[in-house]
Amino acid sequence: QVQLVESGGGLVQAGASLMLSCETSGITFHYYHWAWFRQAPGKEREFVAAIDWKRSETNYADFAKGRFLISRDNVRKTAYLQMFSLQTDDTAVYYCASDKDFNTIQTTPTYWGQGTQVTVSS
Repeated sequence: QVQLVESGGGLVQAGASLMLSCETSGITFHYYHWAWFRQAPGKEREFVAAIDWKRSETNYADFAKGRFLISRDNVRKTAYLQMFSLQTDDTAVYYCASDKDFNTIQTTPTYWGQGTQVTVSS
Protein backbone atom coordinates (compact mmCIF):
# COMPACT_ATOMS: atom_id res chain seq x y z
CA GLN A 1 0.00 0.00 0.00
CA VAL A 2 1.38 3.36 -1.05
CA GLN A 3 1.44 6.00 1.65
CA LEU A 4 2.57 9.61 1.47
CA VAL A 5 2.54 11.45 4.79
CA GLU A 6 3.15 15.18 4.96
CA SER A 7 4.35 17.01 8.05
CA GLY A 8 5.83 20.36 9.02
CA GLY A 9 2.84 22.60 8.52
CA GLY A 10 1.68 25.07 11.12
CA LEU A 11 0.85 28.64 11.97
CA VAL A 12 3.54 31.21 11.24
CA GLN A 13 3.77 34.96 10.81
CA ALA A 14 4.36 36.61 7.48
CA GLY A 15 8.03 36.60 6.58
CA ALA A 16 8.75 33.33 8.35
CA SER A 17 10.03 30.10 6.85
CA LEU A 18 8.78 26.51 7.01
CA MET A 19 10.01 23.20 5.75
CA LEU A 20 7.46 20.57 4.79
CA SER A 21 8.35 16.89 4.62
CA CYS A 22 6.72 14.01 2.80
CA GLU A 23 7.62 10.57 4.06
CA THR A 24 6.73 7.66 1.84
CA SER A 25 6.22 3.93 2.05
CA GLY A 26 5.01 1.19 -0.25
CA ILE A 27 6.71 2.76 -3.26
CA THR A 28 10.14 2.51 -4.87
CA PHE A 29 10.94 6.09 -3.97
CA HIS A 30 13.90 6.73 -6.24
CA TYR A 31 12.04 5.63 -9.38
CA TYR A 32 9.41 8.31 -8.97
CA HIS A 33 9.21 12.03 -9.49
CA TRP A 34 7.84 14.16 -6.66
CA ALA A 35 5.80 17.31 -6.45
CA TRP A 36 3.99 19.63 -4.11
CA PHE A 37 0.57 21.15 -4.66
CA ARG A 38 -1.54 23.42 -2.52
CA GLN A 39 -5.17 24.32 -2.10
CA ALA A 40 -6.28 27.55 -0.50
CA PRO A 41 -9.78 27.98 0.94
CA GLY A 42 -12.32 28.43 -1.84
CA LYS A 43 -9.74 27.86 -4.56
CA GLU A 44 -8.72 24.97 -6.76
CA ARG A 45 -5.68 22.88 -6.02
CA GLU A 46 -2.61 24.30 -7.77
CA PHE A 47 0.85 23.08 -8.66
CA VAL A 48 3.73 24.40 -6.55
CA ALA A 49 6.92 22.56 -7.51
CA ALA A 50 8.27 19.28 -8.88
CA ILE A 51 11.57 17.44 -8.86
CA ASP A 52 12.58 14.55 -11.08
CA TRP A 53 13.89 11.22 -9.83
CA LYS A 54 17.51 12.08 -10.69
CA ARG A 55 17.29 15.41 -8.83
CA SER A 56 18.57 17.03 -12.00
CA GLU A 57 15.42 18.86 -13.03
CA THR A 58 13.00 20.99 -11.08
CA ASN A 59 10.04 23.10 -12.01
CA TYR A 60 8.27 25.80 -10.00
CA ALA A 61 5.07 27.74 -10.28
CA ASP A 62 5.72 31.43 -10.83
CA PHE A 63 4.68 32.33 -7.28
CA ALA A 64 7.15 29.78 -5.88
CA LYS A 65 10.23 30.83 -7.85
CA GLY A 66 12.87 32.34 -5.62
CA ARG A 67 10.93 31.63 -2.42
CA PHE A 68 10.35 27.86 -2.38
CA LEU A 69 12.86 25.06 -2.76
CA ILE A 70 11.95 21.44 -3.53
CA SER A 71 14.34 18.62 -2.71
CA ARG A 72 14.41 14.92 -2.07
CA ASP A 73 16.42 12.40 -0.08
CA ASN A 74 16.38 9.03 -1.79
CA VAL A 75 17.92 7.31 1.24
CA ARG A 76 15.34 8.67 3.67
CA LYS A 77 12.59 8.28 1.04
CA THR A 78 11.46 11.77 1.86
CA ALA A 79 10.60 14.78 -0.25
CA TYR A 80 10.86 18.32 1.10
CA LEU A 81 9.52 21.77 0.39
CA GLN A 82 11.37 24.65 1.96
CA MET A 83 9.36 27.86 1.99
CA PHE A 84 10.87 31.25 2.70
CA SER A 85 9.39 34.72 3.13
CA LEU A 86 5.92 33.29 3.58
CA GLN A 87 3.00 35.54 2.79
CA THR A 88 -0.64 35.42 3.83
CA ASP A 89 -1.50 34.29 0.28
CA ASP A 90 0.55 31.14 0.94
CA THR A 91 -2.07 29.96 3.43
CA ALA A 92 -3.30 26.61 2.13
CA VAL A 93 -3.26 22.87 2.60
CA TYR A 94 -0.07 21.57 1.03
CA TYR A 95 -0.01 18.13 -0.57
CA CYS A 96 2.86 16.01 -1.80
CA ALA A 97 2.36 13.84 -4.85
CA SER A 98 4.21 11.29 -6.90
CA ASP A 99 4.21 9.87 -10.40
CA LYS A 100 6.56 8.12 -12.81
CA ASP A 101 6.00 10.73 -15.54
CA PHE A 102 7.49 14.19 -15.05
CA ASN A 103 4.81 15.90 -17.12
CA THR A 104 1.94 14.04 -15.50
CA ILE A 105 3.18 14.78 -12.00
CA GLN A 106 2.67 18.50 -12.59
CA THR A 107 -0.98 18.04 -13.53
CA THR A 108 -2.56 14.75 -12.42
CA PRO A 109 -0.15 12.70 -10.33
CA THR A 110 -1.03 9.16 -9.40
CA TYR A 111 -0.30 9.23 -5.69
CA TRP A 112 -1.29 11.88 -3.16
CA GLY A 113 -0.73 12.57 0.48
CA GLN A 114 -3.45 13.77 2.82
CA GLY A 115 -2.03 17.25 3.16
CA THR A 116 -0.66 19.50 5.86
CA GLN A 117 -2.09 22.90 6.79
CA VAL A 118 0.05 25.99 6.47
CA THR A 119 -1.39 29.20 7.88
CA VAL A 120 0.41 32.50 7.52
CA SER A 121 -0.79 35.37 9.68
CA SER A 122 -0.15 39.03 9.02
